Amino acid sequence: MTALTLISHHLCPFVQRAAIAFLEKGVPFERVMIDLDAKPDWFLKLSPLGKVPLLRVRQEGREEAILFESSVICEYIEDSQSGPRLHPSDPLERARHRAWMEFGSSILGDIWGLETLTEDAAFEAKRSALAAKIGRVEEVLGSGPFFAGSAFSLVDAVFGPVFRYFDTFDEIADLRVFAAAPKLREWRQALADRPSVRNAVDADYPERLRAFLGRHDSYLLRYAA
Repeated sequence: MTALTLISHHLCPFVQRAAIAFLEKGVPFERVMIDLDAKPDWFLKLSPLGKVPLLRVRQEGREEAILFESSVICEYIEDSQSGPRLHPSDPLERARHRAWMEFGSSILGDIWGLETLTEDAAFEAKRSALAAKIGRVEEVLGSGPFFAGSAFSLVDAVFGPVFRYFDTFDEIADLRVFAAAPKLREWRQALADRPSVRNAVDADYPERLRAFLGRHDSYLLRYAA
């Protein structure tokens, strides 16, 4: 028997991708939420980087293992758990998927800027950079509905949380990030409809995200005006 505990934060997109992988595999796991502004001592002792997600793996007859970094956790889930495969079997295509997972992580860096920047000039530069990256993804998308066609993959698990931000952002202002990306808009909708993506966060996620923007005096809240 293996007991899996995902140490999480309510808003963290890296936690969400691990949770999506678990849900896609149909693997039971426990989730423990922490406050990243007041990290508990037990967490700091376990996490070398002081970041979430953190996965505690308890197996009968073995010492507890601690995994950190979302990509490592997702790969462990893929390699150790039964259920649908989330990576291609072909080594070259699998490597290509891993590369686009990293590209998705870079997009999250731009989104962090949109969330936390307070000046309009810097905000517009970050918005333009994000739109350009979205355009690069548009170029590699096929017929859908997912990144690799009909099969849901770990690339989808990465981009589901990316797109989720814009469910809230779009209610605040039209950032025009997806204006020239019709295939990506369809992909975004397919992921929004996916149960694993929907259930990777609590129902109060939008309210928590808006509160985060307010605490950081985000220019996004003034952008529409």
